[in-house]
Formats: sequence, C-alpha cells, structure tokens
Amino acid sequence: MGHKFSLVLSRQITDEESVTLQEAGFADAAFATDSLPTNAAVAVTKVDFDDTVSPSLAEAIESALEAVKKVPDLTVPGLSVPAVPQETPADDSRVLVGEVVEGSSVADKAPEKKATTKKRSAKKASAAVEEGADQA
Repeated sequence: MGHKFSLVLSRQITDEESVTLQEAGFADAAFATDSLPTNAAVAVTKVDFDDTVSPSLAEAIESALEAVKKVPDLTVPGLSVPAVPQETPADDSRVLVGEVVEGSSVADKAPEKKATTKKRSAKKASAAVEEGADQA
C-alpha cells in the first residue's frame, strides 16, 4: 500500500512546469485543476499522490515539497492526507490502571510508600526523644 496525499499548489501550472515537477519526483502523480480552498474564485493545480517508493508518509510528503521548490514562484498552500485506519495489534499490550502486570498491580505499590512514610516518622520521633533527653 502506498502513501496517499494531495498537494494544492498556489496557482495553475503550465505544461512546462508540469514536466519539471514530473522529472523532480511527481512521475506517478495525478494533476487536476481545482480551486483554492480559501478562495473558490482562484484556479489552482491539485496533485494527488500514491507514493509506493518512500519508506514513510512523512518522507513522501517531504520529497514532494522539495520537488515543488524546483518551480519558481510556486508554493503549497494546502496539504490533504486521508485518514488511515489503524490496525489493533494481535498482542494488545496496553495496561489498564489496577491491572495485574507480572505479578504486581498498581494497588501493590501504595503500601511501599506508606512504609517509607512510617520509617521517616519513626526517625523524626526518635530524634525528638534524643533531643528531649539532651535537654534534660
């Protein structure tokens, strides 16, 4: 499966600019006339990609944006990426609060904190008793 996305260019491109873009990496892209999303009166070129070469969607988009720089005074005011459903892994490794994980649970952690607090309180009490003995 390829990485699908669309770029909306800042204006309509000429046939020469189309050739330049195709040579720069848009070889398998589909060009169409569209309107600027923020102003329907402005005609622009929309380029649809289905990149099967790039290892990631981010790299595919980055490559396309770099190719646009080959044409003077051309920018990309719009990028559209369709939602891709995520597959739930067969081994669902999410952990819920309170769920037992490797023989312990969230509830098992609380007594350790209390024991530490009791030890500190005992040390304070012992220090107070010693201080009282020193004053006497």
